[in-house]
Amino acid sequence: MPMTSLLFLGVLFLLALTFPVAIASDPNPVQDFCVGVNTPADGVFVNGKFCKDPKLATVDDFFFTGLDRQRVATNAVGTNVTPVFADNLPGLNTLGIAFARVDYAPNGLIPPHTHPRASEFLIVQEGTLFAGFVSSDQDGNRLFSKILNKGDLIVFPVGLIHFHVNVGRGPAVAFTAFNSQNPGLITIAKTVFGSNPRINPNVLVKAFQLDPRTVMSLQTKF
Repeated sequence: MPMTSLLFLGVLFLLALTFPVAIASDPNPVQDFCVGVNTPADGVFVNGKFCKDPKLATVDDFFFTGLDRQRVATNAVGTNVTPVFADNLPGLNTLGIAFARVDYAPNGLIPPHTHPRASEFLIVQEGTLFAGFVSSDQDGNRLFSKILNKGDLIVFPVGLIHFHVNVGRGPAVAFTAFNSQNPGLITIAKTVFGSNPRINPNVLVKAFQLDPRTVMSLQTKF
């Protein structure tokens, strides 16, 4: 094989090794930190935020409290999510991580959804959850699911549809972590039936093989 071909294959091999690392999480910062602020005064725009002058940063920019407090789960699906993102913890800006506490009422649910920019860790702090994710069409849409008790952890791969529901007798608490400061959120039912403007019902009738009245009823719920 000519030397140029060997060199080309070697370059392709190195790219194949490094490319997954490059897309697995947010880009690496080129400074110690970039505390996010919403005003442009003396700032540099990074990841959707202006950076505070590093000399003005304090420990409070990297500190969040109150995750020990129970939240009342009063939404329609019986959960309450307390996010810890760059918007409410500005020191997270450019660090490529995010966090959340989830409180579940009995039978409370985080409905099927996906995070287009992050994988997710879910660890149970209290109660019993049923959690799972579904693989892609190419993999046959296999369901990977597990009953999780206190101290158990499950990983949801980036981009795959997943869910978790409280199946215990009382309230439950879990903590989640993401390898992106902005993982994104696409809730399947809300996205499909609650888009703005609405998807033509005829499209959804054919896609889901449902009666038109059922589709229109679902669209009124989101």
